[in-house]
Amino acid sequence: RGHRYDEVCLGAIVEKPNAYIGMMGSRRRVAIVKEELFEQGHEREKLDEVYTPIGLKISAETPEEIAVSVMAEIIQVKHEKAEGCGYSKELLEALCDEDCKKQKKVLARIIIAAVLMIILHFIPVKGIIRFLLYMVPYLVIGYDILKKAFKGIKNKQVFDENFLMAVATVGAIAVALYENGDYTEAIAVMLFYQIGELFQSYAVGKSRKNISELMDIRPDYANIEVDGKLTQVDPDEVAIGSVIVVQPGEKVPIDGVIVEGSSTLNTSALTGESVPRDAKCGDEIISGCINMSGVLKIKTTKEFGESTVSKILDLVENSSSKKSKSENFISKFAKYYTPAVCYSALALAILPPLVRILFMSAAPQWGIWIYRALTFLVISCPCALVISIPLSFFAGIGGASREGVLVKGSNYLETLSQTRYVVFDKTGTMTEGVFEVAGVYDNTLDREKVLEYAALAESSSSHPISRSLQKAYGKEIDRTRVTDVEEISGHGITAKVDGVSVAAGNYKLMKKLGLSYSETDKVGTIVHIAIDGSYEGYILISDKIKPTSAAAIKALKKAGIKGTIMLTGDSRTVADSVAAELGIDEVYSELLPGDKVAKVEELLARKGSKEKLAFVGDGINDAPVLSRADIGIAMGAMGSDAAIEAADIVLMDDDPLKIAKAIKISRKCLRIVYENTYFAIGIKLICLVLGAVGIANMWLAIFADVGVMVIAVLNAIRALFVHKL
Repeated sequence: RGHRYDEVCLGAIVEKPNAYIGMMGSRRRVAIVKEELFEQGHEREKLDEVYTPIGLKISAETPEEIAVSVMAEIIQVKHEKAEGCGYSKELLEALCDEDCKKQKKVLARIIIAAVLMIILHFIPVKGIIRFLLYMVPYLVIGYDILKKAFKGIKNKQVFDENFLMAVATVGAIAVALYENGDYTEAIAVMLFYQIGELFQSYAVGKSRKNISELMDIRPDYANIEVDGKLTQVDPDEVAIGSVIVVQPGEKVPIDGVIVEGSSTLNTSALTGESVPRDAKCGDEIISGCINMSGVLKIKTTKEFGESTVSKILDLVENSSSKKSKSENFISKFAKYYTPAVCYSALALAILPPLVRILFMSAAPQWGIWIYRALTFLVISCPCALVISIPLSFFAGIGGASREGVLVKGSNYLETLSQTRYVVFDKTGTMTEGVFEVAGVYDNTLDREKVLEYAALAESSSSHPISRSLQKAYGKEIDRTRVTDVEEISGHGITAKVDGVSVAAGNYKLMKKLGLSYSETDKVGTIVHIAIDGSYEGYILISDKIKPTSAAAIKALKKAGIKGTIMLTGDSRTVADSVAAELGIDEVYSELLPGDKVAKVEELLARKGSKEKLAFVGDGINDAPVLSRADIGIAMGAMGSDAAIEAADIVLMDDDPLKIAKAIKISRKCLRIVYENTYFAIGIKLICLVLGAVGIANMWLAIFADVGVMVIAVLNAIRALFVHKL
């Protein structure tokens, strides 16, 4: 079918029972088609399962060339699993555009219907003419609801809010036609229902816009210098090691290291912090930042697909597929609740009159009981729950992302709110992970020679301690001098440098090699050095505690966290010193990566059944622990890819103070969810009882349905506002 976008769209939709075949097109087009099919009465969950995006690069003009390109690309990706649509930027923008248009149309219809009702109130007509006149505003405001209800019946998906509204209003019109000719209530039900839908549409649109703004960090191009001129290329085409140019005002497209220039960077889209960060030659720089002043030349260290910005977008796009227990409960609740209230309303309309006729020998009063049943139907509409619960989580994830906290799904937001114990890694999490050599002690060889042997032996490692040794050595590393490198997990490294055996590591390595070593009470990381089978002293390496770490521990305790625990592979002296300075409750030191998992298992067994344990880490060795904890939190800016992949929540600016903020955001979100649930169910139960006994009329039913929905939706929007938490 034709469309107004200059994008490729091939194929057609073939409708069969519970299946759709043959739709291919842009994400924007698919999003719009999905909305159209949803309006026609098809289930959104089935549409989400069927329509999934696969990235196809099409560079062709004629239909024949396009078809060949598409087939070639499909062959390449046919074995890959297509992920769910989630919150892709294109989909969100398409939905925001469609929402805006729909909101304007609905608002116009509300105004027209309201004006017509006011005018008709002052026109003294009766009988069939009055009926026909009142049908004009009714159809203006309710034609789409009637249409959806009819299509739902046709598609054997009867029980939804459209069906409830259609039956209630048509029934109310029938009662009015039979009794007093007052059609105001029936039209008012439809009018206020549409007002509630408008509020809901606005709230969802605001949340979508918030996440869409976050996703505006995606760079459209990268600048490559060719023959003295800048050429714009697709970031996907830039290889590792290429030098790209980022001009003032442009986004950094790919992670790398600055090789020329200095500037200030706006990192607010990534971290939520408004203060610009200075960057100079030699600094690492992550994609998604905006260059604010000078021209930068950056040597790329990752491909675009592995860069920070791509990983962030992937996390956000897939967060919608992971639903919380509350959302799943509401989905199941609505599935059984709606048919139940429909049958209850039918029983209310039929059984009391029959009882009056058969057992009381009284007039059946069909009109009264049918009116009560219709009132019961309007009250029972589950919109407030079905809309406000997912919207609360949607808004909570959006609000958190704006603060530099990326949550991979609403299920993790729910788990985080129940966290009572927080376990930390030390290096790179509570400390800056920027190590410097503080001194060389008990050495018989020259200081420079000890550093040379240590730096060369550690040259194959990317660990911060290894980098600090290489930095202290200060000369270019010639790896051809190094052979027989063996890394012993939790101990250190052995290698041969110029044919001489060198061992660099902790005291466990010295014990393993059967060498005596110097004991020390100095605070820092101790690297013992043995050269050619002889102990040659130790190197003291210090790491700075992050400025916000102590405040982070206080904030967590203030937020009701029962216990803070630190796990580290570092020495007991260093670990105890850091824990005492920060006020951490428990500390376990000298742990191997496997020991950390075992310790977390032990801590999990110790806590209460309803209490959750979070682990915060940044290194590749933290990935197993992040996966095992109830909730894994990774440091995103400097953390390893494996840690970010294994975590459930990512802190984009590596600030431990954001852990407490993330917990507060999750608790605010869950508090709003529970408020809406109790409020909606409570008001509806009261009004259902009042409606069944004849105390509540259609106007109270309108409040129980539309009023409660509007209040719940407005309450859900509060989850977006988390900056001052």
